[in-house]
Amino acid sequence: MTSTATTPAATARNPLTLIIISGCLIAMMSFGVRSTAGLFTLPLTSEFGWSRETWGLAFAVQNLIWGLIQPIAGGFADKHGTAKTLIIGTIIYSLGVLLLAYGGTELTLFLGAGLLMGLGIGTASFAVVMAAFGRAVPAEKRSFVFGIATAASSAGQFVFAPVGQQLINGFGWQNALLIFAITLLAIIPLSFFLRGKTEHQEDDGRDMPLFETLREAFKYRSYVLLVAGFFVCGFHLAFVTVHMPAYLVQCGLSPTVGSWALALIGLFNIVGSLGAGYLAGRLPKQFLLASIYLSRVVITGLFLLLPISEWTTYIFAAITGLLWLATVPPTAALVTNFFGPKYMGMLYGFAFLSHQIGSFFGVWLGGVSFDLTGNYDLVWYLGMMIGLLSAALHLPIREKRADHFAAIAPGQ
Repeated sequence: MTSTATTPAATARNPLTLIIISGCLIAMMSFGVRSTAGLFTLPLTSEFGWSRETWGLAFAVQNLIWGLIQPIAGGFADKHGTAKTLIIGTIIYSLGVLLLAYGGTELTLFLGAGLLMGLGIGTASFAVVMAAFGRAVPAEKRSFVFGIATAASSAGQFVFAPVGQQLINGFGWQNALLIFAITLLAIIPLSFFLRGKTEHQEDDGRDMPLFETLREAFKYRSYVLLVAGFFVCGFHLAFVTVHMPAYLVQCGLSPTVGSWALALIGLFNIVGSLGAGYLAGRLPKQFLLASIYLSRVVITGLFLLLPISEWTTYIFAAITGLLWLATVPPTAALVTNFFGPKYMGMLYGFAFLSHQIGSFFGVWLGGVSFDLTGNYDLVWYLGMMIGLLSAALHLPIREKRADHFAAIAPGQ
């Protein structure tokens, strides 16, 4: 059998470098706009009199919709092509941002920020980009390239968070959202460089029906543990993204500190994501993941114990950034190792659904905690507890191909 490790997906239309650059720019814009949500918490809730729980629930719905659509988007991209998926998602995403900007009611908040933005992000996100990368690069380079895609997302957070705050300060929150909606449309021309669908590579065999694929995947214990642990990552990220800027204002700091804290998380996550992608190719991925979750618990505990100041916030943000999306490259690589690149889009999508269910609870419980107690303490400590649980869940994972998928050799 002749190997196709020369990356047919890359050579068929565009060189690998162009695919990676375009995918990184897409991931940067898609995640960058989403990462500014916390900057709009205070201006919009003050403008329309929404409770913090209402605001948090809208973004909790967004995260849940994002997760629900992700495996569908991944499967659609696997079958019909990445470019089509990204174009559809971008249009929906931009419409959602516009509705958030010009709606002004709780209904339009949930339709715009919740439903449409959730659908759009799920079909125009770095997860779809990573699936394209997984098809375009040989197996030995996938972990690092997944790290590049994740780092690009973080670069978006680093750029868009301070820019977003400056746009709000200079032009008002409504015009800032309008500018973001227009910016997202740049994803459409870039998506053409990622045209293509799953190639039948060296580890592909017969096609399995959807439900057989899912049934066999969820019989594999290591995948179930990985999916369960990824819930915690979503909880942590969504809570911090949406509620930390308001938390810092409550602690007596300015909104600018919150925007720079989010930016620092994005900046340092470039290093963290690239480092995680590099290490995932050289260390046991399950132990790397357990270490990341345990480190999050430690740094959060220290942040809450020390007096909150501008400098402790920036130090917390920098270290958190190193751990922020560092879970993604080893998680995506494990999914590919378990089942092969042919099913990566869909089965990583189901892992990401767990991540987004965690995001739903992180955002929603943050709002509930604030409205009930006047602070976010309960959710900070809950996040630490489930971080310890996630670290423990990753330890029994075994890094090998699932038996059923290993048994389906080419030609069978």
